[in-house]
Amino acid sequence: VYRGSVKDFPGFDANQDAEALYNAMKGFGSDKEAILDLITSRSNKQRVEICQAYKSLYGKDLIADLKYELTGKFERLIVSLMRPPAYADAKEIKDAISGVGTDEKCLIEILASRTNQEVHDLVAAYKDAYERDLEADIVGDTSGHFKKMLVVLLQGSTLSQAVPPSPSHKDLLEAGELKWGTDEAQFIYILGRRSRQHLRLVFDEYLKIAGKPIERSIRGELSGDFEKLMLAVVKCIRSKAEYFAERLYKAMKGLGTRDNTLIRIMVSRSEIDMLDIREVFRTKYEKSLYNMIKEDTSGEYKKALLKLCGGDDE
Repeated sequence: VYRGSVKDFPGFDANQDAEALYNAMKGFGSDKEAILDLITSRSNKQRVEICQAYKSLYGKDLIADLKYELTGKFERLIVSLMRPPAYADAKEIKDAISGVGTDEKCLIEILASRTNQEVHDLVAAYKDAYERDLEADIVGDTSGHFKKMLVVLLQGSTLSQAVPPSPSHKDLLEAGELKWGTDEAQFIYILGRRSRQHLRLVFDEYLKIAGKPIERSIRGELSGDFEKLMLAVVKCIRSKAEYFAERLYKAMKGLGTRDNTLIRIMVSRSEIDMLDIREVFRTKYEKSLYNMIKEDTSGEYKKALLKLCGGDDE
């Protein structure tokens, strides 16, 4: 069952849409309403086709024109929607490691939550877009166990087949709770290389034996970005919808909004599991994602995000 909020637009015509966007940007100022209505009601596959049609019809790059016409958060959101998912992820990671300092939260969110195939596509897109090796860039920008785990996740080689429960829970116990000091390599190996089904069984066993959830042990045994990454991996194994609902809530609660996080999640999950995220959000925070976005954002930016949200659950 499809759980995204954005679907293919019926009766889609790439040339017609390219022309409509061209007209919306022609002359002085642009018709932002028309741009947002069109782009948020097409699927990513259709948007990519519109980019190609635009190039054929006008000999121009649609993304470059949109960047020129739009500004701020609204521009970032619209441009992000125009990129194929792997290229959108590649751009986010490039931004996270460029310049001074690193946006570790962005690296954690993307690499802890993507499937093997999505990781492979991301690595290829990064190479294609920037003519650089993603692993080398991440290794150059991070350190310690955090770096090691990111490299494991970048292999996109978590075992997908169901593995019968093995002594992994005991290995994790011995790596953490029962050992003087922590064997981080063992945590990395098990959490980075086992299938989701297998790890869920391991977490259940761990709870029985250790008498506490694996998350509590990770908090007690690990620290810093490495701890945050491992917790994100565990959360995504348990429920990606819950992980993203929590990220969205944190991006909007309190003073100021973490717009990059909000944009990245709304764009990347709109054709995967936005309906599940909305459901979890409603249950967990006793308010709808739609309402929280509405209260927290404004203008065309708000309208576009609400379209991606796809409905109110109040």
